[in-house]
Amino acid sequence: MSEQSSSGQQSSSGQQSSSGQQSSSGQQSDSQTPSSVDPRRDPEIAVDVLLQALPYIEAFRGAVVVVKFGGNAMSSPELFADFAKDVVMMHRVGMKPVVVHGGGPQIGEWLKRMGKESTFIDGRRVTDAETLEVVQMVLMGKVNADIVTALNTFGPVALGLSGTDARLLTATAHDPALGFVGAVTKVNPELITRTLSMDLIPVIATVGVDESGQTYNINADDAATEIAQCLGAEKLIFLTDVPGLLEDVNDPDSLIARVTTDQVREFISSGVISGGMIPKMAGCIRAIENGVGSVHLIDGRLPHVLLLELLTRAGVGTMVEATQGNDPNYSESTQV
Repeated sequence: MSEQSSSGQQSSSGQQSSSGQQSSSGQQSDSQTPSSVDPRRDPEIAVDVLLQALPYIEAFRGAVVVVKFGGNAMSSPELFADFAKDVVMMHRVGMKPVVVHGGGPQIGEWLKRMGKESTFIDGRRVTDAETLEVVQMVLMGKVNADIVTALNTFGPVALGLSGTDARLLTATAHDPALGFVGAVTKVNPELITRTLSMDLIPVIATVGVDESGQTYNINADDAATEIAQCLGAEKLIFLTDVPGLLEDVNDPDSLIARVTTDQVREFISSGVISGGMIPKMAGCIRAIENGVGSVHLIDGRLPHVLLLELLTRAGVGTMVEATQGNDPNYSESTQV
């Protein structure tokens, strides 16, 4: 979602804006992706695709973009490779991507191999001492290493980090019933900013630590939100297993392409947003109110979804932004 509509907002009916964004009816703009264009047969379209990206490349040069990586994109080798290419492309064109990841499916698989059943409370994994060892092993020793290796296929561009490094993520127990599940109480941005200043991509495994040295399993969505707030990120992007925010949860074509924080509150009150989507959208509001420019919910099951969201007029997911007039930094001329 890259371009401002003529009104600066999308109505709850999801009507398509003048910029050609996707409406809640699921119709796409007629823009094409580079992989779908043969420049020999369609040179004008190929050039248009490239030129379409130019203003967004210029607008986001130097911007910190926090990307929470998770869902099916982590399990599919093809989508995993696409994700790596997208993040490296973001880096090459001057953005400052920060990758934050969990690894729920991988943790679950390792626990299953051990004959240990996973238990969840409100979507959070109950983490005893044995499970915590698996969490640390999988997140820090496997998933983080795999992401860094994939990114570094394109050159020495990525550095693996953990929330325990230099107390990047200080945490405390979230709820005694959850065991060693932590809530982030403090983010140490220095390690991240130093990594960015070295022109490297930080890849952060979401394990935190308290003042006594006890480690905790941290929800990756929560960690990404806290990191984005601390860095004052231009964008916070969540890769999910849904198209974005839907007006009708039973209709995948009812995508709401653009929504303000006030509209999110209205949708929660009216029941358009319900269940497990409520805390996620409340987190979006909190992030924006604490200095994040915009929050994007995108479908990680789509190839090259990051580039499609950031560098095309239409975008492919839902962008949450501050309500005009409620944000002193809001300027319609600078919203992209």
